[in-house]
Amino acid sequence: MSTPAVPQLRTRKPTGVVPWPKILLEGEEKAGKSFTAAEFTGSKHTGQAYWLELGEDTADEYAAVPGAEYLLVVHNGTYRDILGQVEAVHAEAKRAAAAGEPPVVLVIDSVSLLWRMLVNWANGRARRSNKGQAKLNRDPDAEIKPSMNLWNDAVERWNRVMYLVRTMPGIVVMLARGKEIAAVDGNGDPIPNTKDWRVEGQKSLAFDATAWVRLRRDEVPQIVAARSLKFRVPREGKPMEVPDFTVERLVFGLMGCASHAAPQAAPELTGDLAEAWLPKVEESAKDGLNGLKKLWFEVESAKELARHEVIVVRAAIEKKAAALKKPEVLSDPTGEPDEDDTSEAARLRAAAKGLEFDDGVESSFDDEFAAA
Repeated sequence: MSTPAVPQLRTRKPTGVVPWPKILLEGEEKAGKSFTAAEFTGSKHTGQAYWLELGEDTADEYAAVPGAEYLLVVHNGTYRDILGQVEAVHAEAKRAAAAGEPPVVLVIDSVSLLWRMLVNWANGRARRSNKGQAKLNRDPDAEIKPSMNLWNDAVERWNRVMYLVRTMPGIVVMLARGKEIAAVDGNGDPIPNTKDWRVEGQKSLAFDATAWVRLRRDEVPQIVAARSLKFRVPREGKPMEVPDFTVERLVFGLMGCASHAAPQAAPELTGDLAEAWLPKVEESAKDGLNGLKKLWFEVESAKELARHEVIVVRAAIEKKAAALKKPEVLSDPTGEPDEDDTSEAARLRAAAKGLEFDDGVESSFDDEFAAA
């Protein structure tokens, strides 16, 4: 038996360059969050700025903020389209970074309403389920709680957006709603004369940000937390007050970022190489069956793909070809729109379990392609 080759170790020296921050800018209503973000988009240290408006209606008006300079990202309100537009900005940020251009800026207004949309989606699915429908038939006012798998789906969608945010080679400003609430103990009972603060969003939001800023009406802006070697927020639980706060000062002053010293881009994580090939199926489908036929044989010759990854990609090609020939085949009997499916890879792996592709033996789908 031959001994497996030992992988070659790959290393590099750290650069010490400060990475572009992902800023959580949260606070009370009318505290100036959108104004502060708009003001930053015209910074002389940055490149093109994009404004992704989610459930708000201020982006057109705030273009009149002194110094503001951004393009509005257009979407149709569906999760899939929103995700696609974030992916497009991510791709543009990578292009700009590779070309040595100033960093791209993305403002998301707001991530609170993105999470609320996903919560509503989970609740709607729970009410449409067989169990939910049966309960509502007995009592139209019954409380229907989403099951764990529905919450997991919502969190998965949130994480896909946040992964793009974290890996974007540019600056991201995430606006969120924050408010003071009554503090509660471990049993959920109010603690007398004690207040707490809540940021509306998925609970991992603070972990997705490298800098957390809070704005309150008639109070000095505060930096709640920041991951930085240039300055430190006090650990006593009291945020750091910054009287003359601007996002530009935070990024290029306090955090020490420099537009002429772009940080090293981190590789995107993927469970397997099939994930990277699935978007090619959609692109190939634009050329109809001929495009899918070409990709079908291209997958076979891709040396970097393991056999099980080939099976996953080919299952996706078969599904797309079936959709081109008979679109109604993919209608979802549960009532969930196909355009909202974001677990494609998992579903394809499940479908591919029964498929076998021995070397030199093609499936019946080859015969269909040969006749196409």
